[in-house]
Amino acid sequence: MKTLQKTVAIAAFGCVAMAASAQARDQIRIVGSSTVFPFATAVVEKFGQKTDFKTPVIESTGSGGGLKLFCSGIGVQHPDITNASRRIKSSEIEKCAENGVDKVTEIKIGYDGIVLANSKEGAEVELTRKQIFMALAKQVPDADGKLIDNPYMKWSDIDAALPDAEIEILGPPPTSGTRDAFVELIMREGAEMFPSLKALEKKPFRAVSDTMREDGKFIEAGENDNLIVQKLEANPDAFGIFGYSFLEQNGDDIQGALIDGEAPTFEAIASGDYPVSRSLWFYVKNAHVGTIPGIEAFLAEFTAEDTWGTYGYLVDKGLIPMPEAERAEFRKAAENLTPIGS
Repeated sequence: MKTLQKTVAIAAFGCVAMAASAQARDQIRIVGSSTVFPFATAVVEKFGQKTDFKTPVIESTGSGGGLKLFCSGIGVQHPDITNASRRIKSSEIEKCAENGVDKVTEIKIGYDGIVLANSKEGAEVELTRKQIFMALAKQVPDADGKLIDNPYMKWSDIDAALPDAEIEILGPPPTSGTRDAFVELIMREGAEMFPSLKALEKKPFRAVSDTMREDGKFIEAGENDNLIVQKLEANPDAFGIFGYSFLEQNGDDIQGALIDGEAPTFEAIASGDYPVSRSLWFYVKNAHVGTIPGIEAFLAEFTAEDTWGTYGYLVDKGLIPMPEAERAEFRKAAENLTPIGS
């Protein structure tokens, strides 16, 4: 029987297999980004209260981890929806297709900013992306443009105007969309401010810009942002890398550093003035719609104006809403289950 079930799961692109799946699971399963998790959880809870469907099961796995699970195949053992704090990569779309997940609907939910935050017991700091790169890169250029192992132990070693405190930054692992966005929007931009690095070809440039130091100054702290906050409270000189929404939720305890002269505020991110902002997404497995109960109703709840609109309940959670026309575009994609590339 197990062999038969395995065979059916592998060939689960037909109605017979999905009908069998429906009997095995009757609630939506969601995985993915820790940044999107609070927003999706709010929608999950509201959906459970408002409808007769079972409350979805949601798990914070990181963007990369969620997409890996999502793209693994069709059937009840695989999630229906994955959240991401970065856009799906072409390699992930290809992996999905290889495993039979050939129709995926992409929904942007809004915007967020990446912040470098510390305890309110610590100093208020203003940094540039160049300085952050200098603090975190495994190798940096010396005065002659030659790459050397990062020599900066204190912030004041980078700039005398910065605090005379040991560099300690806690951040997410490589599977996190927040890490991807941090590297793209801060580390690469900071590296480009060195002429010797900007002159490099793409591959050697990325080898420098994307590689964090491994001497204890940068600490991979996992996907649990609450643990990072606890560590910041224990060490006011330490900084953590977060999404803006998490800073908003913990504003009594932590503060965001100014980056290139801009504070991480709702207004600055919405206007584009804050230099480190990104889009947030989720992805739907179209083959599960109509088989796993409630997916269409869940999409309707997530894309309702009362949810993600200018005055929606997700704004209270720290989401930066999309413009009205963009919301209409992605609401239509959700209603029509428009596959990526269509």
